[in-house]
Amino acid sequence: MIKKLKLGDLLVENKVITNYQLEKALAQQKQTGKKLGDVLVELGFIDETSLLLFLSKQLNLPFLELPFYKIKPEVIRELPESIARRYRVIPIDRIKNGFLVAIADPTDLVAYDEVSRKLKKQIRLVVVREKDLSRVIDEVFRRTEEIASLAGELEQEIGIISSKNEMDEEMGDAPIKKLLNSIFEDAIQVNASDIHIEPAENGMRIRQRIDGVLQEQVMKGKTIVSALVLRLKLMARLNISERRLPQDGRFSLRLKDRKIDVRISTMPVQNGEAVVMRLLDQSQGILRLDDLGMSSSHLERFRYHLTRPHGMILVTGPTGSGKSTTLYAGLSEVNSYEKKIITVEDPVEYSFDRINQVQVQPKIGLSFSAILRSALRHDPDIVMVGEIRDEETAQIALRAAMTGHLVLSTLHTNDALSGPARLIDMGVEPYLAASAIRLVLAQRLVKRVCHSCSETYIPNERELNWLKSILNITQDHRFVRGKGCTQCGMRGYKGRIGVYELIEISDDMVDALREGDLRTFSALAKKKPSYRPLALSALDYAFQGIISLDEVLRLSVELMQD
Repeated sequence: MIKKLKLGDLLVENKVITNYQLEKALAQQKQTGKKLGDVLVELGFIDETSLLLFLSKQLNLPFLELPFYKIKPEVIRELPESIARRYRVIPIDRIKNGFLVAIADPTDLVAYDEVSRKLKKQIRLVVVREKDLSRVIDEVFRRTEEIASLAGELEQEIGIISSKNEMDEEMGDAPIKKLLNSIFEDAIQVNASDIHIEPAENGMRIRQRIDGVLQEQVMKGKTIVSALVLRLKLMARLNISERRLPQDGRFSLRLKDRKIDVRISTMPVQNGEAVVMRLLDQSQGILRLDDLGMSSSHLERFRYHLTRPHGMILVTGPTGSGKSTTLYAGLSEVNSYEKKIITVEDPVEYSFDRINQVQVQPKIGLSFSAILRSALRHDPDIVMVGEIRDEETAQIALRAAMTGHLVLSTLHTNDALSGPARLIDMGVEPYLAASAIRLVLAQRLVKRVCHSCSETYIPNERELNWLKSILNITQDHRFVRGKGCTQCGMRGYKGRIGVYELIEISDDMVDALREGDLRTFSALAKKKPSYRPLALSALDYAFQGIISLDEVLRLSVELMQD
């Protein structure tokens, strides 16, 4: 049982805050209606952790670091989501005759009474940070029930409007807005990179790509899809009467104080129109080179070539491997008033101050090559070409790199060794590639093991055999893997990190490339001290406990299939 206490008086008595600070906080509390503790934290008179530690001591309750506690989702769901969110409280474990309950405000007697009444068992409280509690609630409950409920409401409204023959562009507007907001909020809280909305035979399918893997929610109600697609088209200013051809667009929205840019693509499919939306969180800013996961040696060489006055830096990899993020991080580092930087992109993903960014628009003839020709007449020091897709763009970019410009670009190849070969396959003369290319960086994204539920283990026989085939690994070496917890959505993984393979073009490699001798070029590259294949770079992360051995095996199989 918790006891009632006068928080302000206790804080003053224990000299945690002053009388003046308490009076100021009480005055603001009267205006806002917020709890005194929240007001004190907002005013900066005390930080949240110090306040909670003080309260836990006064109430003789333990303070718990929730992110590191192995909580059980099935236990949390014993309490309805509405009560958990309203009172900022969740059961996190079963104990003898009751539940262990985490609470953000241990002075809230109403919350204690309500949870006791609902769980109908004894409860033992622990104090936790509110942000940690909210994160767990979002992870466990997600918004699947809310989305399904809103979808049902929308279907009913569409049915009513249809029966009255009043269906128009604004049908079901309020439910559609609520449904879309819930879909976006759910995607943002789990850091999804893409949202897929697809019509099914008797309903619709919503899928989200989280750390490279799709998760799915299926709902009934076939009429919902057309209403959603119509609303999204209006938001992206697409042609709402065109349902036979694919369309691309973009729009921005603000949710939970975060600005999200959405790139939308529609496509006609068997049961209607499918929509894919790429989410770009502008509020997070551009990643720094130090945060990408490059080794210190790779980082040093990449930075060196970024400071050179001319030449080409190629970043290679499949779609979704983080190539653009690497180039943006590099541009961010060299962006200064002394450098004129122009980018040619399709589309422009993140905005930079001082950098001239141009969007490709093929419909009006504004192609990569057309923009690049014009850009070179604007006296740039650095040019970034979002992607080299054809011979003409490759020729212009390579010649620019030879004539006093630093050129950064991306290419779709399996590894770094294949970069120059791909350009030659496009029709570029070998001497041109040899003279311009200075560095090739291949990359992939691999999933990080969740820190909250990681555990060490000894590889099984299959994994040991694979390890022995590439390295002399002893049987007692331990790796890490995630068991799955609420912090990672029971996946065992949370976030991703880049794996890199780097090749610097040396004089002997230039000679081999100029002659078109790709076999010798590859052999020379593999002898370089800085060369380490993607699979072995991933294995280095596994040894460091950053990723699992399963993730290394997955990457190795993917590279072999490529």
